Amino acid sequence: MTLERAVTDYKAKTPRSRQLFEEALRVMPGGNSRTTTFFDPYPFYITRGEGARVWDADGIERLDFNGNYTSLILGHANPAVVKAIQDAAVHGMSFPGPSEHEIRLAEILTTRIPGMEVVRFANSGTEATMHAVRVARAFTGRAKIAKFEGAYHGTHDWVLVSVAPDPASAGSRKRPKSVAWSAGVPPMVLKHVVALPWNDTDACVKILEKQGSDIAALLIDPLLANAGMIPVREGFLEKLREVTARLGILLVFDEVISFRVGRGGAQERFGIRPDLTTLGKIIGGGLAVGAFGGRAEVMNYYDPRDGKGRINHGGTFNANPLTMAGGIATMEQLTPEAYARLEALGERLRDGVRRLLRKKGYAGQVTGTGSLFWLHHTKKKLSDYRSARPADPQAPARTFLGLVNEGVLLSQRGLGACSLAMTDADVDRFVDTLGRVLE
Repeated sequence: MTLERAVTDYKAKTPRSRQLFEEALRVMPGGNSRTTTFFDPYPFYITRGEGARVWDADGIERLDFNGNYTSLILGHANPAVVKAIQDAAVHGMSFPGPSEHEIRLAEILTTRIPGMEVVRFANSGTEATMHAVRVARAFTGRAKIAKFEGAYHGTHDWVLVSVAPDPASAGSRKRPKSVAWSAGVPPMVLKHVVALPWNDTDACVKILEKQGSDIAALLIDPLLANAGMIPVREGFLEKLREVTARLGILLVFDEVISFRVGRGGAQERFGIRPDLTTLGKIIGGGLAVGAFGGRAEVMNYYDPRDGKGRINHGGTFNANPLTMAGGIATMEQLTPEAYARLEALGERLRDGVRRLLRKKGYAGQVTGTGSLFWLHHTKKKLSDYRSARPADPQAPARTFLGLVNEGVLLSQRGLGACSLAMTDADVDRFVDTLGRVLE
């Protein structure tokens, strides 16, 4: 199916969403407040979610493998989470002070995550990585940070660099050039952000050793989720841990997405202990949330007692009781058995997609870990961001919209996630639907 045909079919099925989009255009630039949810010709408007499914303004039901970009690990409107949030809301939506819920969620996270001795809460993954960068600079007295080409760490200036650059303007593969990902990023930022090549140990070590005395932190998404969930090569993370420790660079694991892959996140799964960890998505029970934590001696820059606090960290809705209660109710359900079930769903889906692609002779592949997966439209050996770029630039959009028309929701670029609300039959339906779309 061509992209044009998919668009035509979509328009025919979603007249009410089109009407709402036209209304939105009158009051919002581009008709939205969230760039990632927009797609041509217009997004469908969601009215309800339950379990593994969502319904749009035209009454169309879709099986949801997006999960609000991986955040709904239990599915939509999980009864225990809804009850916890309702019970908290009865006593007040937010307060000018802390609540006990904050302590309990902090206890759960610091118990589960190997590198998290202490933690603070924020309202998004963007805020979490922003504060991780700030405290790393305060602790080390250095100005630069390092990140990987293709990695996404939120929307503050310091990480809007080399997220999805055109290779033609991004320098060599071994020494990527820092490229702004957005208008409005000052040129000064590019001078203070060092871009690294994923999975190239020797190149990374050379760059870090050359500039290490100026680098405060190295941010790592251990799954490189935004760039296609590229499998990490054996020994790569271990070497980065050794080099950063030797050079006095704080190692920051951005586990906003990768915390999904195990009880203690990717750091537990891969056996790496970072200095700082950033979180978001699943720890809020479906509400806006962020968190950052790690070594107490680093995080103590936020300690306000006796005037000692050296970093001010405000936020009207930081650790609000509704989010904390929803997070607790979510984390309590993420038992070892739950993770085993998520792993099984993810493996079933990835195995099914691999068999499908082989059967059809389609030039694609699937990667992923745990309940996460990414559908690629290339047969190249996947090693980094550049190798994962689709051979046909229209293929991701064509596949995404084809799935939407068939009642299945994925992310536009190919990222997907299973939830505990799903069954084996739901996973099999995804594979079968993908087969029809690829034809």
